[in-house]
Amino acid sequence: MADTIDEAGEDNLTKESEHLMESVIDSFSPINNKLNWLLVALPLAIFFNYQHNLTMAFLFSMIAIMPLAFLMGKGTEEIALRTGEAIGGFLNATFGNAAELIIVGLAIYAASNDPEIVETMVTVTQASLIGSILGNMLLVLGLAMLWGGLKHKEQTFNSDAIQMNGTLLLLAVVAFIIPSAVHHSGGTVTDVENISQYAAIVLLIIYGFALLFQLKTHAHVFATESGHGHHEEPKMTNKDAWILLILATVLVAWMAHILVHSLEAAVVEWGMPELFIGVILLPFFGNAAEHFTAVIVAGKDKMDLSIAIAVGSSVQIALFAAPAMILFAWALGVPLTLEFGMLETAATFVSVLVVNSILADGKSNWLEGGMLLGSYVILALAFLQL
Repeated sequence: MADTIDEAGEDNLTKESEHLMESVIDSFSPINNKLNWLLVALPLAIFFNYQHNLTMAFLFSMIAIMPLAFLMGKGTEEIALRTGEAIGGFLNATFGNAAELIIVGLAIYAASNDPEIVETMVTVTQASLIGSILGNMLLVLGLAMLWGGLKHKEQTFNSDAIQMNGTLLLLAVVAFIIPSAVHHSGGTVTDVENISQYAAIVLLIIYGFALLFQLKTHAHVFATESGHGHHEEPKMTNKDAWILLILATVLVAWMAHILVHSLEAAVVEWGMPELFIGVILLPFFGNAAEHFTAVIVAGKDKMDLSIAIAVGSSVQIALFAAPAMILFAWALGVPLTLEFGMLETAATFVSVLVVNSILADGKSNWLEGGMLLGSYVILALAFLQL
């Protein structure tokens, strides 16, 4: 009798293990998702890196990050289905930004070990942070509104939650403007670094309060209203989703290491402006998780989740990632500040105003998505000319 029970238990464990492997492996299959064909870039990036062909290593590592970031988004979306849209949007934004955080963190670390590349890495890091904010607000949200608007004539969402995120973004822009104002008012480089470090600490504290407000004390304000979207059942177990998320994150970190190591060579070889690489290319590939997840859920008429991902991700970059990188660079002795440059700061300020204006009425349509995409294209062309 005991032997029979043991055998039954072993059979159940075997079946569970087989299901786990099938679920995770199926997520990487190009048959289930055509984007996974780009995963062929992963071994190519490793090969060219060991061959010291840094330009090709940069190209293929950047491409490989896109499907890996999508898999991270898939894992977080499965987890989000069990947590509700407020926490789900926070999880999507957090892990969607993981690739970007890994890239800029490694860039700062590389700069601390090699004085010759400090200027390039600081420029790319600052541009990448600004590019993530702009990309999420204009490109990701624009695509989501366009796709959702084409499938549904008009979509509604919780405007109260959006107004708080919009205010947080305006606060972050103020923190970006002040160091530049100090510099142009006669302040020294040391003054700019000091104000940036103090402002970074303040932004991190405010971000902590915002999380407490959103997830604890005023969670009801961010609750999804009835009638928004439809209930969707998870396609993976919670265990499967976390394994997929962790595995994809590790692979993204590997590709990011190769990308940062080969970035300097790519800048020299291609003759492409560092600002364009930082503001447009790196965020585009690094934030692929938000691109796909936000657009997909918008098509399902779940605009609260879509906006929570896109705008929430911008808030997280502005109030958490950028300040955290400032303090990280401070600890390593790298001169990274919140003085991002005139064009970058102006572009961010104007973009925040445009997004707040479009989202103020709690409704969206395909034309508003097109407006955001048009703004992003204009900014991309401007950065390409520098």
